[in-house]
Amino acid sequence: MFRSITTRLILAFLLIGITVVALASGITWWLTFREFKQFSFDQARDRFAAEMTYYYQTHGSWEGVHDYYQQRNTVIFRFNAPRDIPGPQPGEPLPRPQALSFALAGEDNRVVIPAGVYQIGDVVPEAALAQGSAIIVDNVTVGTALVIGSPPPLGGLEERYLTRTNLGLLYAALGGLALALVLGIVLARALTHPIRDLTAAIRSMAAGDLKQQVAIRSRDELGELASAFNQMSADLDRLQSARRRMTADIAHDLRNPLTVIGGYVESMREGVLDPTPERLDAVQIEVKHLERLVDDLRTLSQAEAGELSLNREAVTPVRLLERMAQSYQPLAEKQSIALRIETQADLPEIHVDPDRMAQVLGNLITNSLRYTPAEGEIVLVARREANSVVLSVQDNGLGIAPEALPLVFDRFYRADSSRTRADESGLGLAIAKSIVEAHGGSITAESSPGSGTKMKIILPL
Repeated sequence: MFRSITTRLILAFLLIGITVVALASGITWWLTFREFKQFSFDQARDRFAAEMTYYYQTHGSWEGVHDYYQQRNTVIFRFNAPRDIPGPQPGEPLPRPQALSFALAGEDNRVVIPAGVYQIGDVVPEAALAQGSAIIVDNVTVGTALVIGSPPPLGGLEERYLTRTNLGLLYAALGGLALALVLGIVLARALTHPIRDLTAAIRSMAAGDLKQQVAIRSRDELGELASAFNQMSADLDRLQSARRRMTADIAHDLRNPLTVIGGYVESMREGVLDPTPERLDAVQIEVKHLERLVDDLRTLSQAEAGELSLNREAVTPVRLLERMAQSYQPLAEKQSIALRIETQADLPEIHVDPDRMAQVLGNLITNSLRYTPAEGEIVLVARREANSVVLSVQDNGLGIAPEALPLVFDRFYRADSSRTRADESGLGLAIAKSIVEAHGGSITAESSPGSGTKMKIILPL
């Protein structure tokens, strides 16, 4: 019926306000009325007991107390009753016996002032006497005032007070409802405003504009939701930019070798160039570059889809590093770079695909060779940390800028923009990261400009 959350919240606050005000007003009125009745009853009882005490002190006994009390009530009736109602004749009972709420028993427990079921001369049971109010004169109990019937009706002063109290409660209830309505509107708008902002931002994202940010107006759950949305929007925008950049990089990396191959083939076909071995070798190099690029893309897609096949074996970390050092030692010597191994003793075996891990370490060593100057050093390290084995490739080369460090494992990212596309595909570190994660491990980079780079592969045991 009510589709707007704002309307629902306002009605909910209003309903809660009505319920609370109604309960508070009802309970307050009931307690006030009950206390006034009790106060009136206690006051009448105290007056009766005080009057009887005075009578006994004055007369020294209860003789004649009934006639005295009856005449007293007759006077009170004539004073309060309307003028057109005649008073009772001598010896007649009072016309309003319900106003007489107390009986009196003397020293011998016999009734001297009747009321209710008690007649003059009746003996009052001990249980009833225990519930009455003792009348004490000179430290001696001379009688007992017995409570009979219900409390007397409220007088005009009490009625006026209750009427004013009810009006005050009514005004307070109306003010409380108005305040509840205002607070409901304010709180409902405060709660729904961030939701409306999120809805508008989500619609913009659905229309294709992924870069959306909403204002964080609080630190509660809605503030956390807005913060999470902003982070998601930033991540999606970054991923979209990376996808566009990757598409452009793939197109560029494919176009260059295809242009070279196409140019040579067309020239040879038209007879402009002769198909010499050197020209055919140039074409072959570009073909191999295309094959490497296609293989890298295929490996990366398989790893991200969880379809990368792994032939796991129990491998000693030292043997794996020795294999890599043996493969890259000639290239390192050619560049006058020292390549050595540091390992801990008694390292446990790791269950990995040795060929895939060799591919990962080969990518890392190739990068270190590319950025380490002559007379530099590359260290292959294997050690144990807690329940994992850490393999590291550390060099003392140029290092990586801090702003580029978080991006080195992105596809087609090249920290050195001056490097030619023929140097590498830009997928090496991305493939390394995917292969390591397929083994259940992780890879991190630590570097600073001029201090070299350390690539750490953490493999769980």
